[in-house]
Amino acid sequence: MGSCVVWFGLALPAAGFAQVQTQIEEDRARLGNSTPLIQQIDPATVRDSERAQADAEEKAAGDDKLDTSGNLLGNLWGARPWLYRHGITFDIQEVDEVWGNGTGGSASGNDGAGGSGTGPAYDGVTMPTLTIDTEKLFGLKGGLFNVSALQTRGRSISQDHLNNFNPISGFEADRSTRLFELWYQQSFLKGKLDVKIGQQDLDTEFLISDYASLYLNANFGWPMAPSVNLYGGGPSWPLSSPAIRIRYRPSEKFTFMFAAADDNPPGNRYNSLPIQQATGSISGYNSDPTSQTTNGANGTTFNMGTGALLMTELQYALNPQPADMSSTTKNPGLPGVYKLGGYYDTAKFADYRYNQRGTSLGAATLNASSTQSDLTPRWDRGNWMVYGIIDQMIWRPSLRSARSVGVFVRATGNGGDRNMISFAIDAGLNLKAPFRGRDNDTIGLGWGIGRASSGQRQFDRDSNSFVQGNENHLELTYQAQVTPWMVMQPDFQYVWNPSGGVADWSGNRRVGNEAIFGLHGSITF
Repeated sequence: MGSCVVWFGLALPAAGFAQVQTQIEEDRARLGNSTPLIQQIDPATVRDSERAQADAEEKAAGDDKLDTSGNLLGNLWGARPWLYRHGITFDIQEVDEVWGNGTGGSASGNDGAGGSGTGPAYDGVTMPTLTIDTEKLFGLKGGLFNVSALQTRGRSISQDHLNNFNPISGFEADRSTRLFELWYQQSFLKGKLDVKIGQQDLDTEFLISDYASLYLNANFGWPMAPSVNLYGGGPSWPLSSPAIRIRYRPSEKFTFMFAAADDNPPGNRYNSLPIQQATGSISGYNSDPTSQTTNGANGTTFNMGTGALLMTELQYALNPQPADMSSTTKNPGLPGVYKLGGYYDTAKFADYRYNQRGTSLGAATLNASSTQSDLTPRWDRGNWMVYGIIDQMIWRPSLRSARSVGVFVRATGNGGDRNMISFAIDAGLNLKAPFRGRDNDTIGLGWGIGRASSGQRQFDRDSNSFVQGNENHLELTYQAQVTPWMVMQPDFQYVWNPSGGVADWSGNRRVGNEAIFGLHGSITF
């Protein structure tokens, strides 16, 4: 069984904005343009990748003239240059995916014994974005306004058949039409300091490995631990939260970021599916605590009544590359970007081991005489995670060569009593420009592992369930620029021990190992 991912985008480049660089544009420059042409974390990073590429091409040309050669529809009968002169950019990303697994998987609960654990599934998303440069529009220097929306559709193969910790595609989402982001950013100190306030998606700036963003598996974007441990996955695509983000760049080598956001975009009661299953039928809450649409499916909830997610990150750029490598005579060395960060969530989280009486929550699910207190978890105040990221170029044949080899490693760690995942790591190797004349292509091999927490494993033992352990995933992918406005990306993934050995719909056997094939395409109109 194979799979096909087709992606169409309508974008107007934001190149030439008199603005501070986006995180993707900054890292691309620091790593000597060795990052993937398109970063696949979510539609917003795709948009930012396209803008960074257009901006780099215009700077290389040495003028502020809008270049629309990378757009299938050109200048749209003069509309793009006119909007560009007035500081207005309008983007539309259209993403369509078809996925299928040839082995493993599980029939859905609705299919039962007559269902198959393999087969295709479709999901898609449309994301329009309006961006305004306030200096070009009415003279306010350093100001940037952004509003975007999402229309998500289709079904998630990961939820229906694969039962993984995190989806095999970063573009899977619950069906909805919703507001995505709504924020204003203002820069100070000649661009060294900028502050963003409003409804934000944090996974375009925090926790990013630029080399890992080549891959389609969601674990290489917003990683496994925050995706399953935080409420609704936290303020990450397709959800956003009211937030303030501060970024300070005192030099080209150092960047410091801090954000304070609401921790629970959908306002869900629980962050844990097994805990919800243990108590939800009695409490009356939705059976899926990871739902992105149960509360506020239109994205206008602006929840600020739960906890605060406080997040910080320190970045160091090793051997940042000069803007114009063509005129460089002195070797600046091989570039790298190193990041350390973490978050603290002030909310209460359901304990995996103990109920309100201080006895086993898992054992209470097997006792027919259990009371509501027996089936209600103890609530623990606060949650935390720390992480480290390495993106390092390890080889290039010459200073002016587009070809390079880069490696990445990212690790996360957190407590185990109130989280599903306690440790995760992903790593990989990318080759940029693998063939002559293919300067914007990248081939990569990535691997990752996630470990079920001690609390999750104890809950499994006490409830006589399969005890979850490690999930491993491997991805081989090739991103190819077919034309200036089209990118194709064949993809293969293999997942061992999905969700650490979780039971399938029958409850009598574990979900089998999964082989997944794909083809990803992108068109910029």
